[in-house]
Amino acid sequence: MTRLAVNIRRDFPDFRLAIAHDFELRGITALFGPSGGGKTTLLRSIAGHERRAAGRIAHNGEIWQEGGHWIPPHRRGVGYVAQNPQLFPHLSVAGNLRYAARRAPADADGTGFDEVLERLDLQSLLARRPDVLSGGERQRVALGRALLTRPRLLLMDEPLAGLDIQRKTRLLPYIARLPAAFGIPIIYVTHAVDEVIRLGDRMVVLREGGVFAAGGVTELLERLDLAEATGRFEAGTVLSGEIVGHDETFKTSRVSVGEQVLDMPRAPMAVGTGVRLRVRARDVALATTRPSGISIRNILGARVIQIVEESDTAFAEVLVDIGAQRLRARITRAAVADLGLAEGGAVFALVKSVAFDRRVLGDDSAATRT
Repeated sequence: MTRLAVNIRRDFPDFRLAIAHDFELRGITALFGPSGGGKTTLLRSIAGHERRAAGRIAHNGEIWQEGGHWIPPHRRGVGYVAQNPQLFPHLSVAGNLRYAARRAPADADGTGFDEVLERLDLQSLLARRPDVLSGGERQRVALGRALLTRPRLLLMDEPLAGLDIQRKTRLLPYIARLPAAFGIPIIYVTHAVDEVIRLGDRMVVLREGGVFAAGGVTELLERLDLAEATGRFEAGTVLSGEIVGHDETFKTSRVSVGEQVLDMPRAPMAVGTGVRLRVRARDVALATTRPSGISIRNILGARVIQIVEESDTAFAEVLVDIGAQRLRARITRAAVADLGLAEGGAVFALVKSVAFDRRVLGDDSAATRT
């Protein structure tokens, strides 16, 4: 596990970034929060690009910054992938990649040129110039270039923000595989919940220039007190399950979630495949008796754990236990009163099949060229 200790402050005319957090980095850590919350400034400080950030940064005990001591970016062993890839326009893809490989420390552990090409499907792009590449292709080249510097830590600053949904979907599996393929922990900046769910092992939530919450992705998305930070409209939870069957007639798949089974649109995965499913709170309804004669296919037995009513809106957030896992439901405060909902009460959670977001399925088959 990589440890990154950050205790810094950066003052702007109308904003202060003040971060004191010890990152335990393994896999992908999602740095999440609204625009303007300080995510990019924090990432630039870790990389060594914010000289005016005062304080201390240490990586596995090695001091990168403290007082008058400051290690420049090229000696920190950090790879950086920005939202807009800064590829050399006068060089081909091969030229951009070989330039990065030449800059790698001679004694650094890392992967070879051919392995990066294979992992990121870059072979067919080598002769092309950046100006004829698609947005997804440019980001794959930027990833390859960062990896070829043989970094100890990879920082990614909203790399999918400028891409359409199809290119995002195709690029996500490449990013998801990087820690296991290259043994490099990643800090991934985003304000998109679906990217956090698809990629994140851990999550650090920034709000108003400070760390608001940190922990496992599933754990944090279940917290009703984080609605303001994670976004009420996109709020939801992540369910872990396993594909247990397919219905070819109706093009659906069955997913076991603990002792309960869910129906969802046909997933391109074999029986036995583990999946993570995102269920939005706005796509979950609650009932106190099992309904019949309705189109909703998934009716799950549940127990109310927590109810948080929003004093400034007509809505309430309800957290329910469906048996070792949890769902959030966003319903009206009037519905809470009419149904007589209370913590500990038995309910049925109604989830539409179409509520499951196929973009965040735990499936790598979507890793096709973008």
